Amino acid sequence: MKKRNRWNVVVTAAVLAVSLAAVPVSAGAETDGVFRTLDEIKESGTVNIGVFSDKNPFGYVDENGEYQGYDVYFANRIGEDLGVEINFVSTEAANRVEYLKTGKVDIILANFTVTEERAEKVDFALPYMNVALGVVSPDSRVITDLSELTEDDQVIVISGTTAETYLTENNPEIRLQKYDTYANAKNALENGNAAAWANDNTEVIAYALQNPGYTVGIPSLGSQDTIAPAVSKGNTTLLDWINEEIRSLASENFFHKDYEATLVDTYGTDYEESLVVEGGVPGTDSASSAAEAPVA
Repeated sequence: MKKRNRWNVVVTAAVLAVSLAAVPVSAGAETDGVFRTLDEIKESGTVNIGVFSDKNPFGYVDENGEYQGYDVYFANRIGEDLGVEINFVSTEAANRVEYLKTGKVDIILANFTVTEERAEKVDFALPYMNVALGVVSPDSRVITDLSELTEDDQVIVISGTTAETYLTENNPEIRLQKYDTYANAKNALENGNAAAWANDNTEVIAYALQNPGYTVGIPSLGSQDTIAPAVSKGNTTLLDWINEEIRSLASENFFHKDYEATLVDTYGTDYEESLVVEGGVPGTDSASSAAEAPVA
């Protein structure tokens, strides 16, 4: 019996060793997710980047089936400078953290607002855009303050967004109508299913400019925040590379060029300086931001 027990221990240990050796991605002891390191991405020849496919002009699929938009423009530069192909992975707002934690994507570039709660689950790089919340409503009844909503009114939000979190925490009396996709949220607003739609102000401003009959009555709600790339918690090699990339791109005014290539048709030039962040430092001009950007 003692010999059999010793044999069982040896077999069990061998099986466990083989199982651990078969894990295809890195997993740090301090993380609760999986990821590929910078070297592993380069060796594979492909980087997986999560973007929106229905959020024009930030991430969308055009009539030719190609990904376009502000986030996609940046993603293409990342692939070029990494020297790898890009596999775009369509994501929804509620899936962004999950896709990183499960290793489905290496980087999220899907209009991801930096928050303390999210930073506990993923690692954010330096920001490349400013953002706040906004509220758009039909011209027949423009909502200019949340106090104007009655107990019968509902407000549309996208599940997993900062708008949902903000209204749930600060205005629990407001009834929320939640959707997983931007297309469904827009349809609900146009069908008169709710009094208003709360989302990133960049999104609702773009919607009102592109759709006559709607007004952004609340252009700024809550705090001023930033948009940044995100990677799996603990993926320091990839995070450090992205931060250095963002600092380096400031020398060529990259994100202003990105704005002018993808956003100017929607917003015009009036919003450019307030929205664009160069070199990872909000509120500074592009010439000095690269030198002032903190090392992360």
